[in-house]
Amino acid sequence: MRRRWTAILAAIVAIALVPSTTVPARAATPITTAIYTADPAALVVGNTLYLYTGHDEAPAGGTNFVMRDWHVYTSTDAATFTDQGAKLSLSSFPWAGGDAWASEVEPRNGKYYWYTSINGNGPGWMNIGVAVGDSPLGPFTDAKGGPLISDSTPNSSPLNIDPTVFTDDDGQAYIYWGSYYGVRAAKLKPDMINLDGPVVTPSGVSNFWEAPWMFKRNGTYYLAYAANDSGCSQPGYACIRYATASNPMGPWTQRGVVLDQVTSTTNHPAIIEFNGQWYMVYHNAGAPGGGNFRRSVTLDKLYWNADGTMQKVVQTTTPIGGGGGQPPAGTNHALTATASTSYVSPWETLGAIKDGFLPSGSADHSHGAYGNWSHQGTEWIEYQWPSARTLSKVATYWFDDDQGIDLPASCQVQYWNGSAYVNVPGQSACGVGANTYNVTTFGQISTTRLRLNITSRTGYSTGVLEWMAL
Repeated sequence: MRRRWTAILAAIVAIALVPSTTVPARAATPITTAIYTADPAALVVGNTLYLYTGHDEAPAGGTNFVMRDWHVYTSTDAATFTDQGAKLSLSSFPWAGGDAWASEVEPRNGKYYWYTSINGNGPGWMNIGVAVGDSPLGPFTDAKGGPLISDSTPNSSPLNIDPTVFTDDDGQAYIYWGSYYGVRAAKLKPDMINLDGPVVTPSGVSNFWEAPWMFKRNGTYYLAYAANDSGCSQPGYACIRYATASNPMGPWTQRGVVLDQVTSTTNHPAIIEFNGQWYMVYHNAGAPGGGNFRRSVTLDKLYWNADGTMQKVVQTTTPIGGGGGQPPAGTNHALTATASTSYVSPWETLGAIKDGFLPSGSADHSHGAYGNWSHQGTEWIEYQWPSARTLSKVATYWFDDDQGIDLPASCQVQYWNGSAYVNVPGQSACGVGANTYNVTTFGQISTTRLRLNITSRTGYSTGVLEWMAL
C-alpha cells in the first residue's frame, strides 16, 4: 500500500521535530497469583470482560494435571481482575470422573452455555459436557445429563477436549474441538446441547494440535489453535497458529503464528475485543512457583494489519495499561555507534534508531523514524564502532505507519568477524511484534560492526524507531 503523499510531503518539508511526552508502558502479568489458572476462555457482556479458567492444583514438582473446578474472573479495564470463585466443578456433572480441563462459555437466548472437557465415568477417556446458567456467573447446572461429545460420537477426535463454540450472525452455532492432530467441527441445534448433523474434519487447519478458538471479524472467520510443529516451537512446546476462512466450516487457509511458545509446554488462546482493543488471552508458567502443571492465565494486546492478518503478539511481563514497552536494561552501545543502511527514504531519519527516545507505540515517529519505503525485500541497518564492543543482545522497536510501512516478515542479526558478515551464533528469535522492544539474545560476541537484516512482508516496506545494541 502506498503511503499517503500528503504525509510524505509534510515530512520532507519539516524542519523540526517537537519532543512529546510518553507514558511508560504497562503490560501483562498473571490475572492472579493466589491460585494457578489455565486454559482461558473470554466473553464480553456489557462493559465487563469475563475470563473462564481452569484451576491447576498440582503440588510443586508434580508431573500430572490436577484440575477439579473452573473459576470466573471479571474486569472492567482488562488490567485488574476479580476472582468470582469456582462457578463450576466436576461435582456439577454426576457422570464426571475427573479432569476439569479447557472450557468455553457461549451466550444464547438469555442463557449461558458452559462447554467443558471432562473425563467421564464410562468407557473411553475425555468427553465434552455442557452446563447452563441464567447469567455469566451462573449458577450453572448440567444441561444434558451426559456428554455432548464422547468417543462413541461418530468421527469424534482422537481426544475430545478443548471446545470452542461460535454463533454466526444468522444464529447458527458451531462447535470445534479436539487434540492429537484431530480437529473436529459440527453444527449445534438451537437448544445448544445437541449436535445438528455429522461431525466433520475441517480441511486446511495445518499443524493442529489442540486448543481451538473461533471468532469472526469483518466478515472473515478466524480459527486460532495450538500447534507444536518444528516451524514454530521447540520439541514438547506449542505456539499459536491461526487460519482464516469465508465459511465457518472451512476450508481454512493457514496464516501463520500469532503467539510464540510460552514458558509452559502447553499453550491455549482466547482472542477477544474489549473496549475497542483486541487481546490475546493465554496461559504460561510465569507465576511464582509455576510450571507445566501450575500455569497462570495472562493477556496481552493484539494488533491487526490492514489486510486483516494478525500481528504476532508480544509477550510481556508487567501489568496491562498504556503503551510503548520498556527498553531492556544494560549499556546501549548504539548511542556511541555510527549508523548506516542499505537504503533510507529521503524524508526519514536514520539517526532516529539510536536517539534513545521511548516511543509510545509503533506509529509514534514524533522523534523521526528509519523507513525504506518504497523498497521491498531485504534491507539492512548497521552500527560501527572505532573499537570492539562486547554485545549479548539487541532490542528492536519497529516502525509501522499503517500505510506503506509495516512490521517485517522476519529479521536476522549479523556481526563482522573481521572479514565478512556472519549470523550471530545462538541468537534467539528475532521478534517482529508491534508496540514494544523485541529483544534478541545471544552468547557474548566482540565486534566492531553489527547488522540487522530486515525482510519485508509482500507489498510493504519496513521501518525502525529504535535499535539497541547491549
